[in-house]
Amino acid sequence: MQNQIVSRQDWLAARKALLAEEKAMTRARDRLNEQRRALPWVAVAEDYRFDTLAGPKRLSELFEGRGELIVYHFMLAPGWEAGCTGCSFLADHLDGTLAHLQHHDVSLVAVSRAPLAEIEAYRRRMGWHFPWVSSQGSRFNEDYHVSLPAAGGADGHDAPLPAGQAETELPGLSVFARDDAGRVFHTYSTYARGLEELLGTFMLMDRTPRGRNEQGTMDWVRRHDEYAPDKAGPAGGCCHD
Repeated sequence: MQNQIVSRQDWLAARKALLAEEKAMTRARDRLNEQRRALPWVAVAEDYRFDTLAGPKRLSELFEGRGELIVYHFMLAPGWEAGCTGCSFLADHLDGTLAHLQHHDVSLVAVSRAPLAEIEAYRRRMGWHFPWVSSQGSRFNEDYHVSLPAAGGADGHDAPLPAGQAETELPGLSVFARDDAGRVFHTYSTYARGLEELLGTFMLMDRTPRGRNEQGTMDWVRRHDEYAPDKAGPAGGCCHD
């Protein structure tokens, strides 16, 4: 369905009305960001162990000497042939941020339960360069609510877990800070649509007339090497398939 066709003068009037709404949203986002930064911190009692290409590292070592650490909880469990389609879509946006984050005293790393060899095989397929480590053998995923029993639940999730699964992987983002004494604190986590603003592709699409042009959440998204040249591929989505 085509939008209404109007004169330039009428378009400017409509655009100015929308601009007022956009400015209000910008100010609301600024207030929300301020509230997010003001959240209380929780001391992290366990210095979790991870497998990395440089050998075993603790959570405190993933900071790489910086003051803040962003962890993307990537849905890739042991034995999966490929990572979650939605997580892969988000991961396509990460490499370009690394230099900017690192020069602002922020480290970024993806964490999955899959063993490091399986992570590296999928990383090579996708061509990514951001740090990606394995939490296999630790309770990190469970403690930060991204590997959950199907009958369970967790604060911060806005959807029920799928039925009939012994364990469910979920995407998420957690942020940690380190003080001058080397103590590590958990400062923030978000899940589900809380991750949406990381998706620059969506932010661009939201400014086009057709927007995301989807019938279901991310139903058009494919891993970047699975798009057919002339048509959409098989049904996709935001979870492991």
